[in-house]
Amino acid sequence: MTTNWSSASYKLSKQGQAYVLVTLVGVSGSTPRNSGTKMVISHDDIFDTIGGGHLEHKAIKYAKKMLNSGESCQHIEHFQLGSNLGQCCGGNTSVLFECFAATGVNIMLFGAGHVGKALVPILAQLPCKVTWVDSREAQFPSNLSSYDNVVKVVSESPELEVASMPANSYFIVMTHNHQMDFEISQAILKRADFHYLGLIASNTKWRRFQQRYKHRDIDQKQVARMNCPIGLADVGGKLPMEVAVSVSAEIINIYQAQQVKLAAINDQLAQENQQSVDANSVSKARPKSQQGIHWQELKQLLSAD
Repeated sequence: MTTNWSSASYKLSKQGQAYVLVTLVGVSGSTPRNSGTKMVISHDDIFDTIGGGHLEHKAIKYAKKMLNSGESCQHIEHFQLGSNLGQCCGGNTSVLFECFAATGVNIMLFGAGHVGKALVPILAQLPCKVTWVDSREAQFPSNLSSYDNVVKVVSESPELEVASMPANSYFIVMTHNHQMDFEISQAILKRADFHYLGLIASNTKWRRFQQRYKHRDIDQKQVARMNCPIGLADVGGKLPMEVAVSVSAEIINIYQAQQVKLAAINDQLAQENQQSVDANSVSKARPKSQQGIHWQELKQLLSAD
């Protein structure tokens, strides 16, 4: 546990992780902490305290429930510390729960070469969590700890790290070894649950890899989902920074499109739920003697078409 809720919320926001900010917004009588006291609760950690005891236990339990909903929301709950929670201080407090949903994407980058070194500082400024993998520890820059959302992984078998990523992750493959690139990309293709797979390759390398995937009986539908050559075609150049900008632009384009799609789905669901509520209200208001469908319900159905 850390005692700094402020730095915790900042780091979690930078990493795109979900968390709940808990604040005592009003107190009366004897309470463990004063109004304005805060704590942060994430899926895996608890930062700071609002005084401990049953109040904090209930707050953590409620915050976890909000996190599991996966949505950004706010809620105020009032607690009587004596009669409801059995705390001897016996005062009253109102608690504000502010849930910040996860906003970032999970990215696994293979390769700490020139392009990888140019790409990571860009990704570190985006709402994403980056797992940077290479078999050569000396290749990683010394200032890596300054990036809150980047984790270094040194592995002699990078392809085994693929299994540690959640579904719908983004994978960027650009190691110093062609065989290593093939083994990594093959492991990703076999998972078949990636959202993005970009491979840095020449035309010759890409043709050879496609033939080798066929010989390994890799699903060709998954191969067709790969982004190779990697990066946006409109952003040209072969310098490490030029390639890094092209790759990051492609990733931004993809996750922004995904967010627009999810927003449209949520709006559609909200409209359907509202129509259902309106229909139920009309149904309840209908006289018991009425038979068939009400004209207002019929109008809604025709409008929906």
